[in-house]
Amino acid sequence: MLSTMAPELAIVGEEVKTREGEVIGLFITGRLQPYLPPEEAMDLIHEMGGLTYVPHPLDRHRANFRPERLIELASRVDIIETYNPWCDTEANQAAARLAEDLGKVAATGSDAHSAHELGHSWMEIEGYDSPQTFLEQLRYARHVVTASSGTGRRA
Repeated sequence: MLSTMAPELAIVGEEVKTREGEVIGLFITGRLQPYLPPEEAMDLIHEMGGLTYVPHPLDRHRANFRPERLIELASRVDIIETYNPWCDTEANQAAARLAEDLGKVAATGSDAHSAHELGHSWMEIEGYDSPQTFLEQLRYARHVVTASSGTGRRA
């Protein structure tokens, strides 16, 4: 059976490095300039009608925000990644607690940078027709993590 893509469900996004950590803009309509202050990057994403997604928020091996800084930025954050296959278990657990404490939508990411990294972790979400309905559906989405997810760190 052939699998078909649904281009109408494609989400335009970009991961950008801010001066303090990385942020993903989802449903954006333009490029984001790197190394902006995080407030400015997040505000630009929202001005485009997009959503802000903080990936690997507490991973000490990659660009991330200090926990207290995420609390300061909370009003600008829509989604917090609570499972990233390349993060330590402790970092993912801390991210899940942070998302819950802040009342933010949790996401499972694949952090796939190549084809062989696809299909190890993902989310199953009901249909949506706007960034806001996507955010609401994401709140109730099914998180899927396979046994082969997170089997090693990238070099």
